[in-house]
Amino acid sequence: MTRRELSKLYDLNREIEQNKQRLRELESAATNTNSKITGLPHAPGISDKTSLGADIAYLKGIIQAQMLQTVCEYRRIIEFVNSIDDPHMRQIISLRHINGLNWLQISFSIGGGNTAEGVRQTYCRYFQKMSRLSHENLI
Repeated sequence: MTRRELSKLYDLNREIEQNKQRLRELESAATNTNSKITGLPHAPGISDKTSLGADIAYLKGIIQAQMLQTVCEYRRIIEFVNSIDDPHMRQIISLRHINGLNWLQISFSIGGGNTAEGVRQTYCRYFQKMSRLSHENLI
């Protein structure tokens, strides 16, 4: 699994949060005629509650599908993390990609005098090694 694949969970969670914000805006617009909806075309004086209802239902479906996709990505990451022999690396990858922590938070969580930069470098070296091994297996 690559770093890019591991980042899908983070990206999906951010996308879900953005869609939830849009949903809140649409629901607010459906109950209040003075609310502003970002990212949608505006027509002054027009308030079509039926159209808003359809948009709300559609967006709820998208969010639900994204949440199911998040569960699948979470499972893939868990399986990958459990396949790693090094417990230190399992912890770093788990904290980074499952818990969504930044390097400083990871270093504090791990403790033992680890710095944010040291944890990041360990992580990068691991994936460089994995990339080399993968490339050697293809040859």
